[in-house]
Amino acid sequence: MDLAHIIQNAWNSQAKWLKLLRPLSFLYGVAFNYKKQQYLSGKKPIYTAPIPVMVVGNITIGGSGKTPLLIALVKYLQMHKIKVGVISRGYGGKGPFPTLVAGKTVLQVGDEPALIVQKTQVPMAVGANRQEAIELLLNHYQLDLILSDDGLQHWALARQIEWIVLDTQRGLGNQRLLPEGFLREPISKLKNSTVIEHNPKSTASLNMHLALGQPYLLHQGTDKFNPLEYFHVVVGIGYPERFYKSLNILGLKNLIKHEFEDHHTYTSQDISFNDDLPIITTEKDAVKLKDLHCKHKVWVLPVDAILSDACYTHLQQQLSRFLV
Repeated sequence: MDLAHIIQNAWNSQAKWLKLLRPLSFLYGVAFNYKKQQYLSGKKPIYTAPIPVMVVGNITIGGSGKTPLLIALVKYLQMHKIKVGVISRGYGGKGPFPTLVAGKTVLQVGDEPALIVQKTQVPMAVGANRQEAIELLLNHYQLDLILSDDGLQHWALARQIEWIVLDTQRGLGNQRLLPEGFLREPISKLKNSTVIEHNPKSTASLNMHLALGQPYLLHQGTDKFNPLEYFHVVVGIGYPERFYKSLNILGLKNLIKHEFEDHHTYTSQDISFNDDLPIITTEKDAVKLKDLHCKHKVWVLPVDAILSDACYTHLQQQLSRFLV
């Protein structure tokens, strides 16, 4: 087990030995606040786009449901004839940056941007410099609104709206900053942004949950999905435990788990096993597996974010301040 998995497991179990990392968390907090104040004080420039920007992010490391939420928002905005574009850092992509996602490979732009465009066909640009990504988009498309996929802590970019997705089933762990805990920034951030609780049992008006779709074959075939089979589970996401729970809900119990780091770049060897059992994976992983040679049948489990009506009402109220 590599260091990333050791730390992830320790966060999930709130292991006592994490206290040894408290000095590093203190230094992280000092550096975090210093960098933030550099922007707030005007010592570093903040870019304001010519159209409104909405950031969708989280304050935790690991999967929170942000990408399905963003996809749901894009589809909603498209349905309401709002010309939306998306920007992202393109984590895991090789570039060159900035670049438009359409027509590029997942190796160039990263797995999440590839999935977002695959499911929505939204105009999207990726690159660490968000200003350059926005300008590239606006040079090619006439847009009303920019959605920033993550970038909550990217203070160089001004934003009119901030949505934070908070997985209340996972919680905030020990509520400590990295690396003692899995918080990217203090929980006080939640007081100043729109918080969408990710939990099917949430009592908050602004909530979402993930609805499981019917597993489908990555490559065409006529096989019927059989949850009673043994499966190799191939997963490289921030919080794989959620995926395992989803598989259990579908009735899959015979699972041989193969975990990789978030945004892992797969090779054919990663998905070659000494048997003929099928593989099941996430849509985010599937965009990286589809072009690899694989002797196994690969099943993909789709998920969709279901937002409460109050989320969309709140969004409409926020957008009415900026969109004519």
